[in-house]
Order: sequence, then C-alpha cells, then structure tokens
Amino acid sequence: MFRGSSYHTIDLKGRIIIPARFRDVIKAGSNGSIMVTRMDKCLFAYTMEEWAKIEAKVLSLAEKSDHMRRFRRVFIGGAFDCSCDKQGRILIPPSLRQYAGLEKEIVLAGVLSHFEIWSREDWDKENAFMEEDMEKEDVRNDIAKLGL
Repeated sequence: MFRGSSYHTIDLKGRIIIPARFRDVIKAGSNGSIMVTRMDKCLFAYTMEEWAKIEAKVLSLAEKSDHMRRFRRVFIGGAFDCSCDKQGRILIPPSLRQYAGLEKEIVLAGVLSHFEIWSREDWDKENAFMEEDMEKEDVRNDIAKLGL
C-alpha cells in the first residue's frame, strides 16, 4: 500500500525519483514497472498487479455509454508503462507531464492502492479545497463514518 507524501523535482528530461518506500511496494507487486495514467489534473501510478485489476473491471462493465467510452479512451488509452531505472527514477512521458502541469516542483502522494503525482501548485490548491470542504457538514459526516 502507498502512504504518505514526498516533495521532489522533475528534471529537464521528465524523470522523477520514486521514494524508496514506494519502490518497495512496486517491487513487491510487479517487475519494477508501474502504469501511469491521468485523472483529476494529476497522474495516477499503479503497480502492474493493481492495473490488471482495473483493466479487468473495465472489461467487465456492461455499460457502453458515451461517457464510459470516453473514460476508457482517456484513462486506459492514455496510460504508459514506466520502468524504474537503477537510480529509482521513472520517465514521465511528455503528454502526461503536460496534462498534469509538471514543470519543476512535484508532490508524490500515496493513496493506498496507487500514488498520485501532482504539480506542487496543484497539490497546494487541492489541499486548500479539502480545508474548505472540511467546513461542510456533509463532508464532515462522510469522514466521521470512517470513525475519524
């Protein structure tokens, strides 16, 4: 499982360092490769094992609506297999860097089944949105259902 956040930079070639605790999860669940795709103005990174589960779910859906076809096209069609090099880095393809606005400062956030790669600016905005949401009673009630 992926947990915690790390602040890093992306180099000019588009490489990012994967934290050792994330690399340990990746090595345990696959051959050192991850599948990276896009959603919510950030990148989602999955072990190959988790990615296979997602693909199986997508294939099993009977839903053939326009919005689900578009979702599959963007989420699955926009995914890239990224391998860790000997320095523990992965190369983020240009199209994914552009989508997530990854230029210099980035944040890797573990969210259990996967980790997300954010531009530092968008990460800070996301945290501000969450703080605003915490003022709403329905949001607080949803979180309270977790026993927190």
